[in-house]
Amino acid sequence: MANYSGSCLCGEINYEINGEPMRAANCHCDDCRKATGASYSTNFFFKEDDIVVTQGTPKEFAHTSDKGNTMAKQFCGNCGSQLFGLGSGSPGIKHVKVGTLDDVGNVRPAINVFAGRKLPFTFLDPETEQYETMRPQ
Repeated sequence: MANYSGSCLCGEINYEINGEPMRAANCHCDDCRKATGASYSTNFFFKEDDIVVTQGTPKEFAHTSDKGNTMAKQFCGNCGSQLFGLGSGSPGIKHVKVGTLDDVGNVRPAINVFAGRKLPFTFLDPETEQYETMRPQ
């Protein structure tokens, strides 16, 4: 039985995750804001092999991040929902856009990255760790 499941808005793509998040983070970088159309992106990070697409095939868009890594955004070609992301700087790790999960359970973001780029009206929970840019490796 999968620990988590999720889908895009139209239901064309469904997925299951057989593992627990390695990390949960809010990202305030320009790329995440533009890709999601939101003030920031909340991402759960899993081992790539733990995520199984059970229906449909995501499309992919690749670009270069602020740090020079190749980033890939995977999304539904029908409704446009961004589901997953991968980066050359973290091989074997895939992040899931939390809004596409059916149930997040008790997991909550522990960190805010690129907090120095947050929009002026965005509240940062003082109980989460804050990093002006990316967290140290």
